[in-house]
Amino acid sequence: MTDLPAPSPTRPLYAGGPDVSAIAWGMWRFAGDDVAAAEARVQAALDAGVTLFDTADIYGPDNGEPFGAAEALLGRVLKANPALAKRMVIATKGGISMGVPYDLSAGYLTSAIDASLSRMGVDHVALWQIHRPDMLTHPSEIGAALAAAHQAGKIGAVGVSNFTVWQVEALAAHLPMPLVSCQPEFSPLAIAPLIDGVLDQAIARGMTVLAWSPLGGGRLANPTDDRTNAVAAALDAKAAEAGVSRAAAAYSWIMAHPSRAIPIVGTQSPARIAEIPDAFKPRWTRAEWYAVLVASMGEPLP
Repeated sequence: MTDLPAPSPTRPLYAGGPDVSAIAWGMWRFAGDDVAAAEARVQAALDAGVTLFDTADIYGPDNGEPFGAAEALLGRVLKANPALAKRMVIATKGGISMGVPYDLSAGYLTSAIDASLSRMGVDHVALWQIHRPDMLTHPSEIGAALAAAHQAGKIGAVGVSNFTVWQVEALAAHLPMPLVSCQPEFSPLAIAPLIDGVLDQAIARGMTVLAWSPLGGGRLANPTDDRTNAVAAALDAKAAEAGVSRAAAAYSWIMAHPSRAIPIVGTQSPARIAEIPDAFKPRWTRAEWYAVLVASMGEPLP
């Protein structure tokens, strides 16, 4: 059988934007006070060929740290080694307000962008993403605030995270520049984007897909139910053939989709970060790729 096209190790983040790695490193668990250890994790990602780094202002409380802690730690790393910033393409997210929970009003959105830049010690990020939709702010207000931040040079482009297809359309209709990315949960266990139109819309609009939780929130590493075990077995067959880990097979399965989705790898272990290039080794046939999907669905395709 003919293999599906192999993913390129790099791609433009958006039309006219910087080239980035086809796998991103996520900083949800980027925590602690040891700046040298944090820098070692960033360096491990760079050494593995990763240039796209995805963070958010809300990363911190889940680790028992304050709001903004992950961005602040990155800021300390960049202050200690400013040369790193030239090798990194930074994407961050905002719009979640502790206890609110979502706020995309112009005032909060503007302050959130400014606060993120200040914590990281940078004056610009390549991509700023709305973390979760705020149903109480009209898209025209959001669009105007984001356009102002873009015109001020604070953000290179705008993306969304966890938006439905129609939420993307509503915002796009009131944004005087393209939405360049979407960030859904997408993995061999989280297959909704294949069905609900999110990936199809991304292809139609030329949006970059950033797939969060590509290992199913760690469930693929330690399956505890029949469905997850079935998916793990289908991935293991390809992993054994390619001589890679189950995680690498999962990342490669995601990248095989024609949306060219970028998995966001969340491991904080330098040794496991070093294995990221293994994700480019597996080559999938259509039958093998669909076998993983069928295992996830738990029923045959129609």
